[in-house]
Amino acid sequence: MSPQRPAEKKRLLILTSKLGYQTRGFVQAAEKLDVEVIFGTDRCHKLDDPWGDQALALDFESPSQAAREIIREMRAHPPDGVLALGDRPTPAAAYVAQAFGLAGNPPEAAKTCRNKLLQRQVLANAGLPVPWFISFRLPEDPARMVSRVRFPCVLKPTVLSASQGVVRADDAAGFERAVARLRALLESPEIQVLREPELDELLVEGYIPGTEVAIEGLVGSGDFRVLAIFDKPDPLEGPYFEETIYVTPSRLPAERQTAIELCAARSTAALGLVAGPVHAEFRMNEAGPWVLEIAPRPIGGLCSRALRFGPERISLEELLIRHALGLSGSDLEREEEAAGVMMIPVPRSGIFEGVDGIEEAEKLAGVDEIRITARLHDYVAAWPEGASYLGFIFAREGGPEQVETALRAAHAKLRFRFSPRLPVEHPASGRMRP
Repeated sequence: MSPQRPAEKKRLLILTSKLGYQTRGFVQAAEKLDVEVIFGTDRCHKLDDPWGDQALALDFESPSQAAREIIREMRAHPPDGVLALGDRPTPAAAYVAQAFGLAGNPPEAAKTCRNKLLQRQVLANAGLPVPWFISFRLPEDPARMVSRVRFPCVLKPTVLSASQGVVRADDAAGFERAVARLRALLESPEIQVLREPELDELLVEGYIPGTEVAIEGLVGSGDFRVLAIFDKPDPLEGPYFEETIYVTPSRLPAERQTAIELCAARSTAALGLVAGPVHAEFRMNEAGPWVLEIAPRPIGGLCSRALRFGPERISLEELLIRHALGLSGSDLEREEEAAGVMMIPVPRSGIFEGVDGIEEAEKLAGVDEIRITARLHDYVAAWPEGASYLGFIFAREGGPEQVETALRAAHAKLRFRFSPRLPVEHPASGRMRP
């Protein structure tokens, strides 16, 4: 447990699957605001505070149990607010907020958002624009499912995130290949160790052509507020859907942006989300906006560095802390300057051996910073098996077009080095993996 705090100091509980570069931004913002932060993570409970962070060891696959552990540990000194980073901790955060009477989402709403099938069902029942969809379990024969599918379609696990395991299939043969590949992914030790429910369930839905956008929003007092609309200028057409460039402000016509904002507000309300950050993904075509996914958490990785608010240009992390704790300043608007981020894609799976060209790339006009987050000599997987990027490129330069140009030019300067991974036996399963 954390040491007792001065009575006047606000206390914020942050639940996250791991401590890393995303959490550092919240720690820095909390220090600026003189707020005490307590972390709850899914690290092994048998390890005695291995990182010296005094984090509570939790099992997010059992959110109600995780919440009971938090309540037991923090009953004497309850938090004044709670935030969840990433998808896995969101249901536990909802239970904690409910128990302590804090601003938060209902647990059922958070659990619905965690499962892609449940979310599709709720949105469809509410009349929101979603593609056709079906689901099936991996023990089923994919050849028997083909008669129920219209092509092109997209297959995805119902519980993974970051586009991991999302595959497009254009015909029956491609469908069966995709199922085989996803079965191998979901049965891998790296995924099985998560102990997520419904790991054998796949969602199949219609492929939606069009441009893709993301919304960063904030819900408070039942109202949905748009913080930023990001264009995704790369064509995300498959067969895999690794994201790359986000640029704001959006270059879509004003009426299309309004339609997306209204769709986002209706979707969050239909899902029962009432408090906190929202990250939402949409496709836009001649029929209007289509909901891809709504998540009750902030944008992931280091992407938040593309957002600054108010005349002091405070970070998204500071804005969210202010909102969670009821402090003034959470209503600040995003700065007018265009900004963007590239999540550096993984060109191929292998052992990451380094990157050349960073200094040259950072000298380009408009490029703010390049952060390589992949660790040297670690194995990195390309999509659809992958779920983490090599790093991030940030740019601010005039308008959105200049930002996009700067990001692409910087990426072109980078030369990544990989070596093949030799087959090894996994200690838990005994299986050989490449």
